[in-house]
Amino acid sequence: MGRHKIYLDKLSRTFQVRNQLLRQGLAECLGTLILVMFGCGAVAQLVLSGGSHGMFLTVNFSFGFAATLGILVCGQVSGGHLNPAVTFALCLLGRERWRKFPIYFAFQTLGAFLGSAIIFGMYYDALWDHPENFNMSDTQSTAGIFATYPGPHLTILNGFFDQLIGTAALIVCILAIVDPYNNPIPQGLEAFTVGFVVLVIGLAMGFNSGYAVNPARDLGPRIFTAMAGWGMEVFTTRNCWFLVPITAPFLGTIIGVIVYQMMVGFHVEGDVRDKREAAQQNERVRLNSISTNDHNKEKEVS
Repeated sequence: MGRHKIYLDKLSRTFQVRNQLLRQGLAECLGTLILVMFGCGAVAQLVLSGGSHGMFLTVNFSFGFAATLGILVCGQVSGGHLNPAVTFALCLLGRERWRKFPIYFAFQTLGAFLGSAIIFGMYYDALWDHPENFNMSDTQSTAGIFATYPGPHLTILNGFFDQLIGTAALIVCILAIVDPYNNPIPQGLEAFTVGFVVLVIGLAMGFNSGYAVNPARDLGPRIFTAMAGWGMEVFTTRNCWFLVPITAPFLGTIIGVIVYQMMVGFHVEGDVRDKREAAQQNERVRLNSISTNDHNKEKEVS
């Protein structure tokens, strides 16, 4: 073993985390960092170049592929949720323990914070070169590179509905993808399918407010922009808009879970349950028949 391998082995033993929940949280942090870094990076190129290095389509593709890559990076460790709404949905269905929810939410938000910080550092000079770069009231504000803000036409009520429906659609599709009883996706392709779902939601529902549908993806970068120069106005602008992409996705998650379970989930799960119970009943009948035959034979011998 070479000397460098010895050092690597020592580092591995030193930094190995044995707490399973902490390891999962760190994985979620990295996955969400990748999601925000690549997604917001595409927005930064579009905004700071004045449209010469990107368009609405490229931003949506970037977020879709970023979701795929983030899931591929952390999926085997944490499940690759990258979104508190997804964790919330799985907790509602009893597929994840509730103690995971606050931990995942915190680490996902941290990952989004760090991802936006990386993009801020990468495009720092371009941000300073951009007109009215830190002015929230200007139409060219760059705060929208990192967090989502409503379009000029959008009211709070319509924006709430926008986030609710977008998240419900996301959850319905993800539940279908991870449901082992409903035409399961071939193993290894789940991440690509989820990325495709994110892409489609962006293409269909991204006009109003940027389709956050992810409280951590919006909150982490918003906290960073408040610290990086845009100030507390990122929280107060447009009648405290920031509350919408944090609260509406959870209500949308509840609706998405109900819709999927009532229209698909309970039925396909019920078919499997009925078949299992019928097989168990047949097995009991067979065992009772064998027991009865053995008892009769004992009587004949006696």
